[in-house]
Amino acid sequence: MSERSAPLYCPYCGDEDLRPNEASHGAWECHSCVRVFSVKFIGLLSKGVEK
Repeated sequence: MSERSAPLYCPYCGDEDLRPNEASHGAWECHSCVRVFSVKFIGLLSKGVEK
């Protein structure tokens, strides 16, 4: 079983100074813009989807 991936960049400011947020499971905190966020995987697209 593989480990979960961590976000590399803040989705708000693009900085890399991210740390896990201990108050919320699965949340990350950015120490540059002082925001807390989480990333959620919804699912996969079906093969029949065209761009």
